[in-house]
Amino acid sequence: MSASTADSATPVLRLENVVKTFGDRVVLAGIDLTVDAHEVIALIGASGSGKSTLLRTINLLEQVDDGRVLLTGTDITDPRIDADAVRARFGTVFQHYNLFPHLTVLDNVTLALRHVHGVGKAAAAARGLELLDRVGLADFARSYPDRLSGGQQQRVAIVRALASGPEVLLLDEITSALDPELVGEVLELVRDLGASGTTILMATHEMAFARDVATRVVFLDAGVIREEGTPDQIFGAPRDPRTRAFLDRVTSAGRGAAPDDTTAG
Repeated sequence: MSASTADSATPVLRLENVVKTFGDRVVLAGIDLTVDAHEVIALIGASGSGKSTLLRTINLLEQVDDGRVLLTGTDITDPRIDADAVRARFGTVFQHYNLFPHLTVLDNVTLALRHVHGVGKAAAAARGLELLDRVGLADFARSYPDRLSGGQQQRVAIVRALASGPEVLLLDEITSALDPELVGEVLELVRDLGASGTTILMATHEMAFARDVATRVVFLDAGVIREEGTPDQIFGAPRDPRTRAFLDRVTSAGRGAAPDDTTAG
């Protein structure tokens, strides 16, 4: 069942009391979160706050220890679920592009379409070329990834995630590995996707971008959602003292990220 066929009252994604531990360390301490269709939700927080782990539990790269995750009403954390089939309903992009160096850009984009979703080669190529043209990379379709800049490779990774029409696009610190001058072109693509109605859940350290593009901002601290709200509310009038302290560090750093903010956690 796709997001378009789900009951309009059913959130695309719902997390209910999600707990994740690694040994004695509690990384997610009872997360409740709802994502509706066409929302762009920015997860913010310092290193170790749980942002990346949260995304990895959603697409079943990590198994939850308690609670459940529902995708258009279906409990995808049920141990009987086909995890590969669930992952095929998400589009996921990490900070490292993970493109196959021995495949052309077009083959990278269409690989899952052909081998996971069973789309024919010609139809997959047409879809891939359409998306590459949309992001200004059609001329690189027959090139190999090492011919592209880091920003271009990350845009290809996003196109690859979009090719199969995912119900939710999960973005995990996708600009962290990029040189500063390449960040803008990737964020502009995400901005366009959000404006076109793509449902996005993204962990980011780009505070200005989160404020401008997100429909909702969620602040994680030590595996707990301390505060969530509109960008104006979170950045303009945060209520929780931990949110205020984090944003004060961001401001004092003067570079859009807290000094200790990395992709860990």
